[in-house]
Amino acid sequence: MVSDGQVVVKFGNILAKHCLDQRCSMELLRTTEHTQSISSQLGIMARVKAVTGESKASSELLLSNMQNLVQAVQHVLRAAEAACVKGLGQPPADPEEEEVVAFCQQWRKNLTQHRAKEALNSDRDELGLRKTRGAKAEPTLMSLVQEQPPWSRNIPKHPNPSKGHTVMDRHL
Repeated sequence: MVSDGQVVVKFGNILAKHCLDQRCSMELLRTTEHTQSISSQLGIMARVKAVTGESKASSELLLSNMQNLVQAVQHVLRAAEAACVKGLGQPPADPEEEEVVAFCQQWRKNLTQHRAKEALNSDRDELGLRKTRGAKAEPTLMSLVQEQPPWSRNIPKHPNPSKGHTVMDRHL
């Protein structure tokens, strides 16, 4: 779980670097920094718990920290969505950064298509507002991460033992 938190931190830092909107970039950096802290704390707590053994208090503390990490990751993904919507600059020749930006641009394209389809939906209520009953939810980065089958999350797309794995290899 700690390493997955680190992957999300790296993902957020790459997006913040390429975000065209300064405010979104700063928010993304803030959320990734917070996630980094929680992830580091969780790693320390897990190592201490492994040495000291079982206790109800340490288990509860570890569980609480894991829940905090999940919430922090969700904040990073929401900030990443905002950054993607505002726009991303072209990444340099770094393949990892290129892959992250391409992933986010594909998500943005899906979101735009979804919104266009919803705008064409003529189901309106008595006030002229679109009816939401039966409407499909907008695609989110979180839903893309959750759509990945659990067995594929840790399978690298491009294993390269000399270079290591990329952020997107872990499918967040």
